[in-house]
Amino acid sequence: QVGSQRVAIFSRTLDEITSAFPDLHGALAALLPEGSAGIVLDGEIVPVRGEQIAPFQELQKRLGRKVPTAEIIAAVPVAFVAYDALFAGDILLEESFETRRAALESLPFESTTVRLATSTRFTDVQELDAEFDAARARGNEGLMVKDPRSIYKPGRRGREWLKIKKAMASLDVVVTSVESGSGRRAKFYSDYTFAVRASETDDTLLNIGKAYSGLTDVEIGTLSEWFIEHTIQSFAHGRVRTVEPKIVLEITFDNVQPSPRHKSGYALRFPRIVRIREDKGVGEIDTLETVAKLAAN
Repeated sequence: QVGSQRVAIFSRTLDEITSAFPDLHGALAALLPEGSAGIVLDGEIVPVRGEQIAPFQELQKRLGRKVPTAEIIAAVPVAFVAYDALFAGDILLEESFETRRAALESLPFESTTVRLATSTRFTDVQELDAEFDAARARGNEGLMVKDPRSIYKPGRRGREWLKIKKAMASLDVVVTSVESGSGRRAKFYSDYTFAVRASETDDTLLNIGKAYSGLTDVEIGTLSEWFIEHTIQSFAHGRVRTVEPKIVLEITFDNVQPSPRHKSGYALRFPRIVRIREDKGVGEIDTLETVAKLAAN
């Protein structure tokens, strides 16, 4: 959010994180057209190495810091990539993506610190495949495909916005219960049962698996403290805990198989944790419909 008096940056969960990224303030302020009442953009903060976007894990070094040191800012430079406009003199939420994109493209993107996301129109599957391959070659996770006529629906993608990810399947899930590990991890909660939402309109959580690999010891230690503080109920002398469903993980796996053990009816085979999605809330995790489609494939 850029106004004549200040710049404000918010996370997906609408927590203000302006002070965490002072290196973006000047370039964002420069986007404001002369005489404008303000602009509100949707986009993503990414770690960068020169012109290239660095692996997302680099950004973890800056997350959670209210005010980063000069050393951290220099070690992990970032950029803001804008891909939608919500307000630019007028409220644009009910306008089509084409209209919002035109408003976005009218802004003066003249800094490598604040970038305009690439937007390409295609008319057939072959063009889409080529665009996906190009995105993967750039090191991107995949594509976000939007209907040009779609309006902006805060917090919901729906059928008009499709996220096409890398070939190896992955899901965004939320942790519902945890269990202490074994060996050197016996004092920590390292085994996580996770769930998806029942549907886009039903936020009931349905478990689809359990993962215990992929995180570092430091991440497990930090999460263990959080799980203890946010326990709903504990069992087996504290070894097992149901927890508040707020920790979102990206999980990759080999395939989806039927499972009578879970109310969802499915279980992931060989699930592995890719990363903690601190930028996502439980309302943004995947749904059972997505799981069913993966199972059908």
